[in-house]
Amino acid sequence: MKGIIFTEFLEMVEEKFSPEVADKIIEASDLVTGGAYTSVGTYHHSELIEMVGHLSQESGIEVVPLVKVFGEHLFGRFVDLYPEFFEGVDSCFSFLDLIEDHVHVEVKKLYPDAELPTFATEHPEPQKLVMTYQSMRPLAPVAEGLIKGCIAHYKEDISVIVEDLSGGDNTQARFTLEKMTG
Repeated sequence: MKGIIFTEFLEMVEEKFSPEVADKIIEASDLVTGGAYTSVGTYHHSELIEMVGHLSQESGIEVVPLVKVFGEHLFGRFVDLYPEFFEGVDSCFSFLDLIEDHVHVEVKKLYPDAELPTFATEHPEPQKLVMTYQSMRPLAPVAEGLIKGCIAHYKEDISVIVEDLSGGDNTQARFTLEKMTG
């Protein structure tokens, strides 16, 4: 997993909790890296999962809501760090349709060794988008947070229904987004 995910997670912890909490969760975790990450490095996702577990213990907030908030935070950071991905895109559905065949293609150019999840989209109705997430990593709640961050970024009224397709291991999910009318 690319280091930017780790650096942004720790930045979010410092911002939303405190630098002291970030230090505590690093110290409590058995990390091969010792908690030192660079945005371009590659690290095992288990380190992120371990730190999230310790953040949950430290904060009293369950893991799934924490990683959803991280996904929302991460989307905002992607907007800041990679504005070129958002140029000319005027809606949540339009952006989500671009992830697999545009955004991930560009990410692979920047980070050829990146192991990215897949995001397949379909439009069964004009006001509905169905996105299927699949990954080797158990991060479907992060994907849900990214989707909610995208909705907030485009300031649209869209509902999201989540279906776990993985049998509980968070490696596959279907997100049904529907634009609210009226």
